[in-house]
Formats: sequence, structure tokens, C-alpha cells
Amino acid sequence: MEPSRSQLKIAYLLSQYPAVNHVFMLREVRFLRQLGIDIQVASIRNPDRDPGVMTAAEREEARSTYYVKSAGLLQLALAHVHTLVSRPAGYVRGLAGALRNLYGLFYFAEAVAVGYWMKRQGLTHVHTHYASAVGVVVGRIFSVTLSIAFHGPAEFEDPTGSRLAEKVHACLFCCAISQYGVSQLMYACGYPEWPKLELTALGVDPDGFPPRPFRASLSPFEIVCVGRLAAVKGQHVLISAMAALVKEGRHIRLRFAGDGPDRAALRQDVENRGLADCVTFEGNVNQDKLLDLYRESDALALSSFAEGLPVVLMEAMAMEIPCVAPWVNGIPEIVTHATDGLLVPPGDAEALARAIARLMDDAELRRTLGQKARLKILEKFDLRRNTEHLADVFQRRLRG
Repeated sequence: MEPSRSQLKIAYLLSQYPAVNHVFMLREVRFLRQLGIDIQVASIRNPDRDPGVMTAAEREEARSTYYVKSAGLLQLALAHVHTLVSRPAGYVRGLAGALRNLYGLFYFAEAVAVGYWMKRQGLTHVHTHYASAVGVVVGRIFSVTLSIAFHGPAEFEDPTGSRLAEKVHACLFCCAISQYGVSQLMYACGYPEWPKLELTALGVDPDGFPPRPFRASLSPFEIVCVGRLAAVKGQHVLISAMAALVKEGRHIRLRFAGDGPDRAALRQDVENRGLADCVTFEGNVNQDKLLDLYRESDALALSSFAEGLPVVLMEAMAMEIPCVAPWVNGIPEIVTHATDGLLVPPGDAEALARAIARLMDDAELRRTLGQKARLKILEKFDLRRNTEHLADVFQRRLRG
């Protein structure tokens, strides 16, 4: 452990923690602590599951996390009174800024609670994932510095509505999880702000996602799709590809791991196409169950219209599972076509079906892509190495 790292104390402000769709945040927090940084977590919302279905690590994190929305009215009122009395100018400045935004008063109320908690914990820097609007208000009210991790792709599609330039300006520094994200921040914020930008790629623990047994003979061919059931994930395209493969007489099964607003529509699509026997919906699963699904899978398929840097691709690739994914946003930074995975045009069900069929028909291709995929993860997306880089960014920026 480097001595200077052991002196760093950082508040992590997250939208929801733990959360099944954002397991990377839990891994990042715990690895940073192993590297000697004192990370204390505040979450706007409570965990997305009951403790009984969490992993042991998630339960441990939930016990030590400060939850803003369940703090209670008395504590919230105390935070506001104390802040108004001790920092009247900052309080008024934060309130005035909040009134410019439709949800500004909610952000303001939450920001006061977070800032008051930070002061009681002796924290002077806040780093945020998916809670940047609240983080900006915290920095406006209190004498603390701010950094934001930008994921995309939604915020990059509407940089003005997302107030990207304003958020970058408010930060001591900013992180983007992909080079694509860095480029979008460069475009949104303007040249004078570029020195603030840092590329901090995500990663997975290769030891936690070891290669699964390779199956040369397949009956059926098992595909897993992991992610929220939402329009941006384009899962109707994957169902259409499945229908084409089944029509050819191929013995194939698809399992969706995840939940979301499109669940009912996707189920209906499966029923309408007569695919109920070969498409199943597993719902949200914890990491233990997800590992079981990966071990039983011959391929992972994504059909998203937009993505940041999907951790599920890293997980599957670490386990030597060949992946098929669209060539959108940050995905080509993980998958090199025909080298460690297959890339297809977004929204093209026929191309997706052909790529899956190619994997089905060529056992040696599956083996080669899987082996090279793990090598890619070891080289570029190892969680420990990438988290050490993030720790170095914190050390350099906060000590500098």
C-alpha cells in the first residue's frame, strides 16, 4: 500500500447501492479500499433487493452505506437548518441554482443531506456515479471538491439537456469509462476543460470469472443475454434473430437475465413468434446465479442500440464465452471483430442470426474466440489493474 493512498478519504455518491445492474460499483469500492483508500458510500436510494437475496458482500456494503432517502425527516431538517446557519451563502447559492431545474428542489434537498453527512464524516471530496446532478449541488453549497464518472450513452445523446458542460466545469476532474466517452466529453465541454478529463476503464476480476468448460457438442446451443429489459437494449432484435434460427430447424435456447420496463412486451413477442419453449426470462439474478448462467452458456449475445462499456461483455469474455454484440459506442473498445468476438450492425436481426449461426457451426471458432477474449480481458480490463489506475488518478488529482 502506498502511504499517500492510505491518507485519502473519499465520499462515493451513488444513485442506488447495491444494485444488480451496477455490480461494478461494488467491485470498484471494495478494490479501492483494498488499495488503502478510505471510501465511504452514500446512496440516494435504498438497495434494489431485500438482504435475503443479496450476496454476502452486498449485505456488508448495505450495512455501512448512508441512505439519503431513508434518513428520516428529522435528520433531513437538521441537515438543512445546520447548513443554512453555518453556510448561508452556499445554501442560498445552491437553492438558487436548484430552482433552474425541473427536479432541482429534490436534488437540492438530497445535496444538503449528503453534504451534511460528508462534513460529519470529515470528507472533503465526493466522487459520483449516476448521481451527478446531486453531486454538482453538493459542490455548490459546501467547501468540497467533486469528480464525476460519466458512463453514457444517454447523457451523450443530449449533452445540453444533460448539462454536460456545466457538470464538467463544476468538477475538479472527470472520468469517462471509455475512449468514446472521453471524446463525447471533449465535444461537449470545450477545449479549455480537456485537461480535467481522465480515461478510467472498468474491469472484472479474472479470478472471479474463470473459464467455463468448453462444449464441442451442443444440444441445445445455449445463449445468454444479460442486461436490463429496456428499449435501448434492443432485445426484440435478438428475439427476431432467434425466430430466424428456429425456423431453420436449429436447436437453440436463449435466456434473458435481467428485468425492466420491456419485460411484458418481450414476453408477448416471444409468445407471438411461438418461441416460448426456447426463450426464458430469468429475471434479476445475483452474482452467484449469474455465474451459473455463464457456466451453462455457449455464447453471449447483445443487441443494444447504444451502450457505454458493458461489464457483462467483460464477464463473459473472461470466462471464454464467445460474444456477439453490435458495433455501437464503446463496444468496439472491448471486442475486436473476428479476433475475440463477433460484431454486427445494430438493429440488424439477420446479421445477428448469421453471427450466432456461425458460432454454432464452428466449434474451433468458438474455442479460439473465447480464449482470445480472456486474453483481452487480462490485458486491458483486469479489475485490479484498472482500479489501481483509478486510485492513481485520485492520488494525483487530490494531492496535486
